[in-house]
Amino acid sequence: MALNSSLQQAIDKIVEKTEKEILLDLKNSVSDSKQTLDDSLSKLEQEYDKIILDGKKEADKVEKKIIGSSELDVRNKQLLLLEEGVTKVFSKALDQIANTDRSGDYSNLINTLLDEATKILGTTKVIVFTNTKDKDVVQSALSKFSGSELSSDTIDCLGGILIKSKDGTMTFDNTIDARIERLKPLIRKEIASTFGVGN
Repeated sequence: MALNSSLQQAIDKIVEKTEKEILLDLKNSVSDSKQTLDDSLSKLEQEYDKIILDGKKEADKVEKKIIGSSELDVRNKQLLLLEEGVTKVFSKALDQIANTDRSGDYSNLINTLLDEATKILGTTKVIVFTNTKDKDVVQSALSKFSGSELSSDTIDCLGGILIKSKDGTMTFDNTIDARIERLKPLIRKEIASTFGVGN
């Protein structure tokens, strides 16, 4: 029991210690990839602007409908609409991710995910798990990580990787699904702030 607690504390320390490094690495990765992503970014920016514009129009309609209601009732309705909008945005984003071409930029993403995950665990002697769609891309990327191997077992995820140290003591989930889950609270907060909801 004490061993599990010590192991959990060690893992927590590793995650906490490397969180800032990961964020910095992600920022650098995004900056390095910017040139190759310009076409995608402009399309996503247009989509984002459209979503924001549509969201503002919807928020204006909702505001007019709820004038005269109690402050608590207004706040609750806004929160429900915000959650519905966030759910729609995530659903659309997940569909786009699921249908992403598994070459070029995606291959760079897999390399970044592997690099981050091995740095977090502090070893390249890992077993890597991925979904069926990503097996070839991940296998190709593993050539740069000596001591790593691709598991014959697949996992159910949109994309990305889950790695385990070969001794089985450490695991890091760097799937797209896990990354989205980690970002959801921040995205919700930013959207709520944009629309002045929940203040």
